[in-house]
Amino acid sequence: MADESSAAITRASGGKLDAVEREIVAACAQGGRDRASVTLIAVSKTFDADAIVPIVESGQRVFGENRVQEAKAKWPGLMSAYPGLTLHLIGPLQSNKAKEAVALFDAIHSVDRPSLCQALAKEINSQGRHPELFVQLNTGEEPQKAGVAPAEADGFIAACREAYGLAIAGLMCIPPVNEAPAPHFALTAKIAARNGLKKLSMGMSADFAVAIQFGATHIRVGSAIFGHRGQQ
Repeated sequence: MADESSAAITRASGGKLDAVEREIVAACAQGGRDRASVTLIAVSKTFDADAIVPIVESGQRVFGENRVQEAKAKWPGLMSAYPGLTLHLIGPLQSNKAKEAVALFDAIHSVDRPSLCQALAKEINSQGRHPELFVQLNTGEEPQKAGVAPAEADGFIAACREAYGLAIAGLMCIPPVNEAPAPHFALTAKIAARNGLKKLSMGMSADFAVAIQFGATHIRVGSAIFGHRGQQ
């Protein structure tokens, strides 16, 4: 019975993943893009390893977490059991967690201040690991939200490169919840283009199809895959 229950959970998880995949394919077709140009990050924050395993067994290999400590508690075991998984940190990163973040994550989407740049540069040089780095923009200039203001983005990206020797891969944004996302995606893409950045981390469960239209290369999808917390 346990095996049957596990198989049923995996089928249900696969169904959600397939639905997201179909929407990605449709958005790419509408935008004249290659499906391979968009990386789906399954956001597994707040979900334990038992909830993640069915998604892995349905074929998903790229995952996102918000917090270093939560990721440390569940991902080393998953990565050992399922080689080839890729883990992205998509939440705010404290400078004093840079050592752990560089050791665990393959990409960090929340580079947003000089003290963090300094800490990351130190750990990258010390550990010899080079996670992909995204500068987080605060396109809505919301005081409660992390990220670099658009007017300061060019200078910050230049400082990342020149003062700290960081290889910045792209930009990340989270539009304000009460505003249309398209202008924020367009602004992020514009700033990336003028700074020679090819990767755009933007779009979540409710708006990733729109983000793809504006050039998103990484979409961060949680509830559409895992359900809401408590509805796994």
